[in-house]
Amino acid sequence: MSYKKAQAEDEHFQKIFWSGAELNTLYNNAQLNSKRTGLEDIFYQGLGEFLKLKKRNASQAQTIEGTERILRVGLSRDQGTLEQGLGALASIGSVAPYVGLFGTVWGIMNAFIGLSEVDQVTLATVAPGIAEALIATAIGLFAAIPAVLAFNHYTAKGEALYSDRALFAEEMVALLQRQSLGQTQDQD
Repeated sequence: MSYKKAQAEDEHFQKIFWSGAELNTLYNNAQLNSKRTGLEDIFYQGLGEFLKLKKRNASQAQTIEGTERILRVGLSRDQGTLEQGLGALASIGSVAPYVGLFGTVWGIMNAFIGLSEVDQVTLATVAPGIAEALIATAIGLFAAIPAVLAFNHYTAKGEALYSDRALFAEEMVALLQRQSLGQTQDQD
């Protein structure tokens, strides 16, 4: 899933969530959606745990702690999904310059070998080896620079999405805690 699509889905869900919709209604709708992702899935997992613990008559502290734990697990699982493919970009960005450097060394070695085989040094004897070296360097940089830029770009997008989701999870816990306190006071 693209970061743009994930962000749009998260914004859509937040709009519905903060519109004052009943949490049970949102939960039931999420339950029907087998393809829920992002905030909807985090919400579904968190509220599901909250309801299970309430049903088992867990204390308020146990209920909130259990809900927070499930939300953290959901966030971690989501972060893993967001980071898919970043390892390959990081590897390309870090290895490609060394491949280019190896090619540079190889080309310079060929230039020196070419020099050792002639009595009189001319540009024609040195140029092919130096050209190989420069081409290898350029190829290494050509691969590394876009990979590093893409890695940084997607890492920043992933971190922004994760941060928004973590903030939502915290706000959701606060909301559930307030609701739980309200129910406890109503029972007293």
